[in-house]
Amino acid sequence: MKTLLSLPMVFLLTINTLQAQQKDNESKNIMKTYVIERVIPNAGNLTPKQLKDISQTSCSIIKEMGSTIQWQHSYVTGDKVYCVYKAESKALVKEHAKKGNFPANCISEVKTMIGPETAKQ
Repeated sequence: MKTLLSLPMVFLLTINTLQAQQKDNESKNIMKTYVIERVIPNAGNLTPKQLKDISQTSCSIIKEMGSTIQWQHSYVTGDKVYCVYKAESKALVKEHAKKGNFPANCISEVKTMIGPETAKQ
Protein backbone atom coordinates (compact mmCIF):
# COMPACT_ATOMS: atom_id res chain seq x y z
CA MET A 1 0.00 0.00 0.00
CA LYS A 2 2.84 2.41 0.79
CA THR A 3 4.33 1.79 -2.65
CA LEU A 4 1.10 2.65 -4.42
CA LEU A 5 0.76 5.90 -2.52
CA SER A 6 4.35 6.93 -3.21
CA LEU A 7 4.12 6.49 -7.02
CA PRO A 8 1.86 9.51 -7.54
CA MET A 9 4.13 11.49 -5.23
CA VAL A 10 7.22 10.52 -7.29
CA PHE A 11 5.37 11.44 -10.47
CA LEU A 12 4.44 14.88 -9.10
CA LEU A 13 8.00 15.50 -7.89
CA THR A 14 9.36 14.54 -11.32
CA ILE A 15 6.97 16.92 -13.08
CA ASN A 16 7.85 19.74 -10.67
CA THR A 17 11.58 19.12 -11.22
CA LEU A 18 11.19 19.17 -15.02
CA GLN A 19 9.16 22.37 -14.87
CA ALA A 20 11.78 24.00 -12.63
CA GLN A 21 14.56 22.96 -15.02
CA GLN A 22 12.64 24.40 -17.98
CA LYS A 23 12.11 27.71 -16.17
CA ASP A 24 15.80 27.74 -15.18
CA ASN A 25 16.86 27.20 -18.81
CA GLU A 26 14.54 29.99 -19.95
CA SER A 27 15.94 32.35 -17.35
CA LYS A 28 19.48 31.63 -18.54
CA ASN A 29 18.47 32.89 -22.00
CA ILE A 30 19.97 30.01 -23.93
CA MET A 31 21.01 31.00 -27.44
CA LYS A 32 19.36 29.00 -30.22
CA THR A 33 20.59 28.67 -33.79
CA TYR A 34 18.43 30.00 -36.63
CA VAL A 35 18.72 29.79 -40.41
CA ILE A 36 17.22 32.78 -42.19
CA GLU A 37 16.30 32.65 -45.87
CA ARG A 38 16.40 36.08 -47.48
CA VAL A 39 15.06 36.39 -51.03
CA ILE A 40 17.23 39.04 -52.70
CA PRO A 41 17.04 39.04 -56.51
CA ASN A 42 20.53 38.89 -58.06
CA ALA A 43 22.19 38.47 -54.65
CA GLY A 44 24.91 36.44 -56.35
CA ASN A 45 25.83 39.51 -58.41
CA LEU A 46 26.29 41.88 -55.47
CA THR A 47 29.70 43.57 -55.56
CA PRO A 48 32.25 43.14 -52.76
CA LYS A 49 31.49 46.75 -51.71
CA GLN A 50 27.75 46.07 -51.56
CA LEU A 51 28.35 42.93 -49.51
CA LYS A 52 30.64 44.89 -47.18
CA ASP A 53 28.02 47.63 -46.74
CA ILE A 54 25.31 45.07 -45.97
CA SER A 55 27.63 43.33 -43.50
CA GLN A 56 28.49 46.60 -41.77
CA THR A 57 24.81 47.48 -41.43
CA SER A 58 24.06 44.07 -39.94
CA CYS A 59 26.98 44.29 -37.50
CA SER A 60 26.06 47.78 -36.31
CA ILE A 61 22.46 46.69 -35.62
CA ILE A 62 23.67 43.63 -33.73
CA LYS A 63 26.00 45.81 -31.65
CA GLU A 64 23.06 48.11 -30.86
CA MET A 65 20.86 45.12 -29.89
CA GLY A 66 23.42 43.67 -27.48
CA SER A 67 24.58 40.16 -26.76
CA THR A 68 21.18 38.51 -27.30
CA ILE A 69 21.86 37.98 -31.02
CA GLN A 70 24.96 36.99 -32.99
CA TRP A 71 25.55 36.66 -36.73
CA GLN A 72 27.57 33.53 -37.49
CA HIS A 73 27.89 33.63 -41.30
CA SER A 74 25.88 33.72 -44.52
CA TYR A 75 25.77 31.89 -47.85
CA VAL A 76 25.07 33.99 -50.93
CA THR A 77 23.43 32.21 -53.86
CA GLY A 78 21.87 33.44 -57.10
CA ASP A 79 18.71 35.01 -55.69
CA LYS A 80 18.90 34.21 -51.98
CA VAL A 81 21.07 34.69 -48.94
CA TYR A 82 21.02 32.07 -46.18
CA CYS A 83 22.16 33.47 -42.85
CA VAL A 84 23.03 31.57 -39.68
CA TYR A 85 22.36 33.42 -36.43
CA LYS A 86 22.47 32.62 -32.74
CA ALA A 87 19.73 34.37 -30.79
CA GLU A 88 17.67 34.00 -27.68
CA SER A 89 14.46 34.06 -29.71
CA LYS A 90 12.99 34.16 -33.19
CA ALA A 91 11.54 37.58 -32.32
CA LEU A 92 15.07 39.00 -32.04
CA VAL A 93 15.94 37.70 -35.50
CA LYS A 94 12.80 39.38 -36.85
CA GLU A 95 13.69 42.61 -35.04
CA HIS A 96 17.20 42.58 -36.55
CA ALA A 97 15.75 42.11 -40.04
CA LYS A 98 13.26 44.92 -39.53
CA LYS A 99 15.87 47.36 -38.21
CA GLY A 100 18.22 46.57 -41.10
CA ASN A 101 15.46 46.57 -43.70
CA PHE A 102 16.56 43.02 -44.60
CA PRO A 103 14.03 40.49 -45.90
CA ALA A 104 13.50 37.49 -43.65
CA ASN A 105 11.30 35.30 -45.79
CA CYS A 106 11.76 32.22 -43.64
CA ILE A 107 13.27 31.90 -40.16
CA SER A 108 13.83 28.33 -38.98
CA GLU A 109 15.20 27.18 -35.64
CA VAL A 110 17.88 24.51 -36.01
CA LYS A 111 16.95 21.49 -33.92
CA THR A 112 20.06 19.41 -34.61
CA MET A 113 22.95 19.16 -37.04
CA ILE A 114 24.15 16.19 -39.07
CA GLY A 115 27.10 15.61 -41.35
CA PRO A 116 29.43 12.87 -42.58
CA GLU A 117 30.51 12.15 -39.01
CA THR A 118 26.88 11.31 -38.16
CA ALA A 119 27.11 8.28 -40.48
CA LYS A 120 30.07 6.95 -38.51
CA GLN A 121 28.31 6.87 -35.14
